[in-house]
Amino acid sequence: MQVNFSLNLTQTQKLLMTPELKQAITILQLSSLELTEYIENELMENPVLEIEDLDYDDEEEVKGVEEEDYNIEWQEYLEQCADVDFIRLPKEDKEEKNFENFIHSAPTLQEHLMNQLFLTNLDKKGFKIGEFLIGNIDHRGYLTLDVDEAAKILKAKKSEVEKVLKVIQSFDPPGVGARDLKECLLIQLEQKGLLDEQLRRLIEDHLQDLAEAKYSKIAERLNITLARVQELKDLLLTLDPKPGRNFASGNETQYIVPDASVRKINDEYVIIMNDTVTPRLSINPYYRSLLISEEKDSTTLKFLSKRFESALWLIKSIEQRRMTLYKVIKAIIDVQKEFLDHGISYLKPLTLKQIADKIGVHESTVSRAINGKYVQTPRGTFELKFFFSNGLESSDGSSISAETIKKMIKEIVNNENPYNPASDQKIADELKEKGINISRRTVAKYREEMGIPCSAKRKRYA
Repeated sequence: MQVNFSLNLTQTQKLLMTPELKQAITILQLSSLELTEYIENELMENPVLEIEDLDYDDEEEVKGVEEEDYNIEWQEYLEQCADVDFIRLPKEDKEEKNFENFIHSAPTLQEHLMNQLFLTNLDKKGFKIGEFLIGNIDHRGYLTLDVDEAAKILKAKKSEVEKVLKVIQSFDPPGVGARDLKECLLIQLEQKGLLDEQLRRLIEDHLQDLAEAKYSKIAERLNITLARVQELKDLLLTLDPKPGRNFASGNETQYIVPDASVRKINDEYVIIMNDTVTPRLSINPYYRSLLISEEKDSTTLKFLSKRFESALWLIKSIEQRRMTLYKVIKAIIDVQKEFLDHGISYLKPLTLKQIADKIGVHESTVSRAINGKYVQTPRGTFELKFFFSNGLESSDGSSISAETIKKMIKEIVNNENPYNPASDQKIADELKEKGINISRRTVAKYREEMGIPCSAKRKRYA
């Protein structure tokens, strides 16, 4: 067989991942807050970009109207109250509010504990130990280091550190300063005056058995009845396992800013895009005039041309993101209109492919568009991913979403007999009677996703 070499010309279509395309993809999958940060970085790097404001003439016109209205109101006020110095009106009994009573931000757990430490009668060394221990208490309210380690760092005796720790453990909130969950629960019960020998043995020796619902084992070891075990468990459930969680710092607060809101107007749902969060961009007029006046071969012209091209592509990508997101939300609302009208029971199964085919884009585009985006509806604020869920086919041929099935499972559990809770198989049988053919394993899967324990752990004995 003879081997020959030859050159052939072929024509193919190939998609190149250009920097502009990468930027458009990145912008599409950003949320509103992330897009705002992205725009701020671009404003710092690109001098051609600027935030679009009101026109100067419009500002002057608005300012003139405000000044005119203000002068008229002031003149009317003077005419009506010319002799106000001679009028003695009765003093109203109103509760005066002092601005000193308002705080800028809630105190952190460390600040709350330090305020209590200042009120103790500890000496200088004890105060130093207490300040160090408070600084090593985490956001849950637990001490993060051992007493021996603290004594070594502070060059103090172990007994001195334990004495100060006992003082801190008497502070508010109850249970703060504990080294583990068992100590936290014991401290709270001791402060409430409810700690007895049965509770102490239950917490120290059988806390894991209680979590695994091994009530018979606990009753046998403690020589008590199952009803008494249930009573002790109900008492422990009233305690707070994380006493410091009500003192979270302000940095942990995260706000959800919906990218769009859906409102019902005349039996139709209207989508309003939230454009107030992200600033509107425009081209700086000075650099625009400079670009026109510069010579063709100058380095300034080359620099400005690249910046102008980058700015225009950014503005175009942001507008394209807005239009894509609008189309995706509109397609979702068209499918889930019954959910908005009647509630979660009417939520339909939905896939990315259905929306992609409806608006004429690829599935990956829809996936990026719904990533981290929220929409405000008459039923509440939801992540766009909420509307995409798998479903099952009922006996009448209609499709039921997984969220609807979860709601039905939750209703069955809420209405069950607590002394004889429904098993997963019983729940599956009840759903089958309603026309939903679902297996026991699927029921267990949905139950675990909702955080509902199994029937053995839900059973009560008193």
